[in-house]
Amino acid sequence: MEEFAMSQNDVHPFDARGVAKRFRHAAIFGALESLEDGEVMRFVNDHDPLPLLGQIQQRYGNQVGISYVAREPGNIVIDFTIQLGAPATAGAPAAAGAAGSCSGTSGQGCGCSGG
Repeated sequence: MEEFAMSQNDVHPFDARGVAKRFRHAAIFGALESLEDGEVMRFVNDHDPLPLLGQIQQRYGNQVGISYVAREPGNIVIDFTIQLGAPATAGAPAAAGAAGSCSGTSGQGCGCSGG
């Protein structure tokens, strides 16, 4: 069985500390929507963005995987992985009422326009 090794080219850094607070969520959503299936955005921040994670879950469901790489005070690193083959709903109550789902088509990125 062949193992899949993620290339560093598939991991795109996003340091939220350098983005003005009023633009931050829009910039993050735009970055996620520009990724293709299987690509990862490595998000870095100085605090745990729990409200943002809830918004991502509502907006994209399971089609954006969330995985902490580091979760220490002042050093939060999260990998957001685009998973277009995943069911659109996350199964959690917060995602059940999502207005739309990620429906990218054959390498065209996430494709979500938000709500």
